[in-house]
Amino acid sequence: QVQLVESGGGSVQAGGSLTLSCAASGATDNIGSMAWFRQAPGKEREGVATIGSGGSTNYADSVKGRFTVSRDKNKNLYLQMTSLKSEDTAKYYCAAAPGWTTWLRPFAYNYWGQGTQVSVSS
Repeated sequence: QVQLVESGGGSVQAGGSLTLSCAASGATDNIGSMAWFRQAPGKEREGVATIGSGGSTNYADSVKGRFTVSRDKNKNLYLQMTSLKSEDTAKYYCAAAPGWTTWLRPFAYNYWGQGTQVSVSS
């Protein structure tokens, strides 16, 4: 099994920055692509960014140019968020898939963390 634990969430003013981290443990050899999702109250979970094992990335249009996803050789995942907006307020989840995918859809990912809250005030 794969365990994913997010950290780095918090409260920030609009225009500010935060960096989220996701620590992977367990059967990490099973991890291929990894991704960040977010879910605001009353809304569906949406894909934010994904990164393959080779470093290829895919971003939601709403975060392009503001967010940067990265990963290290230990399959830890990061999300640098800049120019934050109030609409970025959500619980952010780390996810991992056993193979390669650029899908920003939840069904493509098997492993999930518990999430970390990001709140942006205007």
